[in-house]
Amino acid sequence: MESTKNILIAAIVLIVAVLFFGLSPADIWVQKHFYNLATHQWILDTNNTVLKFVFYDGIKRLLIVIAVIFLFVLILGWKKQWMRAYRRGLIIVVLSSIAVPLVVGSLKAVSNMPCPKSLDIFNGTYPHTCVWEKYTTKDCHLEKQKCWPAGHASGGFALLSLILLFHSRKNKIIAGSIAMLIGWSMGSYKMLIGDHFLSHTTITMILAWLLILLIARGVDWGIKKNLKVVDVK
Repeated sequence: MESTKNILIAAIVLIVAVLFFGLSPADIWVQKHFYNLATHQWILDTNNTVLKFVFYDGIKRLLIVIAVIFLFVLILGWKKQWMRAYRRGLIIVVLSSIAVPLVVGSLKAVSNMPCPKSLDIFNGTYPHTCVWEKYTTKDCHLEKQKCWPAGHASGGFALLSLILLFHSRKNKIIAGSIAMLIGWSMGSYKMLIGDHFLSHTTITMILAWLLILLIARGVDWGIKKNLKVVDVK
């Protein structure tokens, strides 16, 4: 069972990250390296169809296919002997692939945080604010924004759940490394086209891991409860 200690650590790291990026100029400092003030252009062109397919549409579809494959493996192999060692992990992976993007997407819908390209600092119209701040009276008429945290990268970071699927340290490291590579590739692409700040992707990564730990705790609780019912019968 995932320890309460690990869950608390993840929650504390999440809070610290939110406070750090909200109170420091780190986001703006990093993002300025991806923007040409003279031409008002980002390093990568959002209309580049090849890059968009590889790092946005293509990878998103691939993650959906992977999640569906895991679901079918779980369903079709549920009663198989070999499944016993991986059943818990597969349940966590499938639930994480659904819950992580769903929670992140829900936060995006209510956070009202603009993308870098929408800020007045980068030739946009919105002021730069912290996630807990409200717009000034003169800015209240602006259209509601949905840019915090990073929704696109959430699918990649949901793959961190693969760490709980494997048993050997080597395989856990490989799974975690692949998940980080995919998540940060997706997040970095969105940063380079002006869609997200570093904090957006970082917060999504930490939140994803926290949700995965909570899902694992719930799955373990369900398994334990089911075993008790079986023992009683």
